[in-house]
Amino acid sequence: MILEHADIRIDPLKRSAFEEAIVQGVTTVIAHAQGFKGYKVNRSIETPGRYLLMIYWDTLEDHTVGFRGSDLFPQWRAIVGPFFAQPPVVEHLELVGKS
Repeated sequence: MILEHADIRIDPLKRSAFEEAIVQGVTTVIAHAQGFKGYKVNRSIETPGRYLLMIYWDTLEDHTVGFRGSDLFPQWRAIVGPFFAQPPVVEHLELVGKS
């Protein structure tokens, strides 16, 4: 399983609308992508307007090729993209330990 970690920055004054949009975008668009396994989104306490979106995928390619190359990706960006203060920083991680 692969964890996609997206560091997202928005205008803190748009917090409520963004939080509704990101949940809507994941549940109505990303959740239909092949290999999607679940997600979490967290808001920073210390940095207003900073969010971490974590999406679990079966494989790296399910995200980078399947989702990003599909018609789902522009649908997702149309929902959340208008809130971005800058492009999100996205990384992919593999689990190496767990308790």
